[in-house]
Order: sequence, then C-alpha cells, then structure tokens
Amino acid sequence: MRYYRTEHNGDAHLLVVARDRAQDLTAVKPRLRSFRDLAAAADVAGARVDSLAADLLDDAPVVEFSIVDLERPVRAEEVWAAGVTYEISEQAREAESGMADVYLDVYDAERPEIFFKATPSRTVGPREAVGVRGDSDWNVPEPELGLVLYDGEIVGYTVGNDVSSRAIEGENPLYLPQAKVYDRCCALGPCVVGAGGVDDPHDLGMSMRIERDGETVFDDATSTAEMARTCEELAEYWRAHNAVPEMGVLLTGTSLVPDEAFTLQPGDTVRIDIEGIGELVNPVVEV
Repeated sequence: MRYYRTEHNGDAHLLVVARDRAQDLTAVKPRLRSFRDLAAAADVAGARVDSLAADLLDDAPVVEFSIVDLERPVRAEEVWAAGVTYEISEQAREAESGMADVYLDVYDAERPEIFFKATPSRTVGPREAVGVRGDSDWNVPEPELGLVLYDGEIVGYTVGNDVSSRAIEGENPLYLPQAKVYDRCCALGPCVVGAGGVDDPHDLGMSMRIERDGETVFDDATSTAEMARTCEELAEYWRAHNAVPEMGVLLTGTSLVPDEAFTLQPGDTVRIDIEGIGELVNPVVEV
C-alpha cells in the first residue's frame, strides 16, 4: 500500500492507494491525518500499518487526487543518512577529497557511516524546491532509498534526495555538516510504502534524471542490490546508543553519482524513481 498526504479545505488527509484506487483513511478515522498517526496506532495495536489500513478500506471513500496536490508524506522529526554504502559513492568521495583513505576505510569497515541530515524545517516534499548552496560551485543530488522508522523499527520506505555540496566536503571531511545540512537540503516523497508492500528492499530498480532548459542533462539507473549493507544493519547502527525520535527517516546511501564535470544549477528539475515506490520530482533553487 502507498500512503500519500494531501490537504482538503485546510485539513490534512491521509490517503492510501490500494486495489488500484485511492481512498481517504482520514474520512473514516479523523485522527489518522498522517502516516505517523497510522504508525502510532499500529504500534499500540501491535499490528502492521498495512493490516490496520486494510481494516479501514471497506469504509473509506474513494477519492481522486493529482500529483501536484501532494504534501510531504512523512514529517520525520529527524532525517539521518548513511554514507559510502555503494561502491560508486566510495569512488566519488575519494575523487572529490584529498583524503581518499577516509572513505575507503568506511566502505570496508564493520561500522557504517551514519550522519545527521535534516530537520523538518530543512526538508521538502514532492514538487517543492530543493536547494543548492550559494557558497559552493559543485552541488549534486543524491538519490536514495529512505527507511521510515517508528520507534526505531522499519515501518515503510520512501524516496529521498540527499542534496550535497561536493566542493565543501571535498575541501575537508570535517566540513561534512556544512556540505549536508542547510536550507532545503533534503527531499522526501512522493509517498510511503508500508514495509509489507516491498518484497525485497535490496532489489529495487532506481533511476535519476535531471532536466535543464527542457533537455535531459543526466539520466542513469541502478539497483539497491548494489548496496553493500542491509537496511536492517543500517537501522541497527542508527538505533545503537542513540535516543532516536518517534518518527525518523534514514537514507541508505548514494547509488547514482553524476560525473565530476556536473553541478546542479537553479532551474534544474531532479526526478528520482524507485521501483514499487514512485517518482520524487523537485525543482532546484539557490539558498
């Protein structure tokens, strides 16, 4: 099942797409206005989010909605990210840095790189603009599978864009927070797929296309099968010795990297598609 968030007459509504149609769960249970509300109710009931939603479908009205009406599907208190989980990411970060061994050591190490990425105020949803830093001349989108976690447990998946300044991080790895955390640095959407709706998160096709002035300037595809670590492993390290938020998102690493000559520009449009989840579309602005 796919869960979307929209607004109707100023009120938030949680929609579920199942049986090839969209239905309004909020119309049945007014307190279910977000995926977080559904995850919390499922946690109390000791059920999966998809099972709880399925129990409401018979009474939920069928609705129509447009992709342009969608809001951010999950408002995570914190967004974190994992780095160097794909070989191409390790190679790219070696290339941008004068301290290449730092990244090679992480790729081969038992402990993954887990870092803080964004707060709700720094995160945008579908069709909202992501930002590139005005003090950086090398900025890239990073398409990633996002784990949606409630009390530390994986309850769903979404699409993420970990927009980053490769120039700032490449200057010195200690500048990572400035390269990663800033206004509009992260996008999530267009929906959340319940954990039971993804047969194998480690075998999903993923693609990214970047458009500029009506032309495609980047277009490539890969698979989460190329990820060197498992989703559960990353979630376990994120939880370990950490006061995790009630609702969080953990991005699982960069799978597609434009070549070194490429940088995002204001006015570009980034399209990231993950099999079985959907396409996240965001324009680009300078911040």
